Amino acid sequence: MRGAGRVAFAGIMLLMLGVLNMIYGIAALDNANILVNDTRLILTDLNTMGWVLIILAVIQLIGGFSLLAGNTFGRVIGVIGGTLGAIGALLSIGGAFPWWSLAIFFLCVWVTWGIVVFGEDEDAVA
Repeated sequence: MRGAGRVAFAGIMLLMLGVLNMIYGIAALDNANILVNDTRLILTDLNTMGWVLIILAVIQLIGGFSLLAGNTFGRVIGVIGGTLGAIGALLSIGGAFPWWSLAIFFLCVWVTWGIVVFGEDEDAVA
């Protein structure tokens, strides 16, 4: 199938993004010093940000595992997880690490693109 390698890559990247978001979510719940000085948050506080990141991580992990298993459900959840991850990365660009947030944004967009363009071979369709 056309794009099978991209989908495998997208599944692995979704798993990595999910693990990273889970770590950052737990760190935010624990009030770790991941934010510097008087950083303003889009969300109300670190506790809310932590729970949002943990929920996003669960969505991304479910999408990644299901995508690697070859389920259509994985494609849908993968696109949702990649899109929400990209939006979350854009919301955190004004923080302490803007280049990291920009890199995560492009990675989420690349993962979402890899899932969306997956399809049958062009020869088989014709």
